[in-house]
Amino acid sequence: MGEVVDNGGAAESGEKPVMVAVDESECSHYALMWVIDNLKESINTNSPLLIFMAQPPPANNITFAASLGAARMYCPPTPEFTNNMQENHRKLTTALLERAKDICASHGVTSKTVTEIGDAKTAICAAVLKHNVKLLVLGERGLGKIKRAILGSVSNYCVQNAKCPVLVVKKPQVV
Repeated sequence: MGEVVDNGGAAESGEKPVMVAVDESECSHYALMWVIDNLKESINTNSPLLIFMAQPPPANNITFAASLGAARMYCPPTPEFTNNMQENHRKLTTALLERAKDICASHGVTSKTVTEIGDAKTAICAAVLKHNVKLLVLGERGLGKIKRAILGSVSNYCVQNAKCPVLVVKKPQVV
């Protein structure tokens, strides 16, 4: 279910690229800037920076919130609604990837964009294998221990499951 927005060809050429996974968060933007500032010398036209973003999978059902004591209502989405949601996710993903690619170009870094539909953590790990990535770079959202335990952490999952070294870039705290 992968979609290459701009065909990189890095995996075909035998080169092992660096991949940075982005989303709409400030932390992922910081990780992209960190890669540009610190790994620029190891990124070239033969092995461009891969910028990856996962698109959420289509919704299977929709829950309408109800007041306390009232029943919740579950509605299966119509095909039209699902298609509209997927198209909106695709447009948002494409816009964010193009913005990231423009940032790279303005700093003289060659980049290619890739997107997959699916859960972010599994899509990132699958893309690492598919594109023969030598280093995966992620931003850390800074969730607390409790939120991370309940919601799960994409970076923690990737550290444990990606088949390459993973660098988690933590944005410095402003004091």
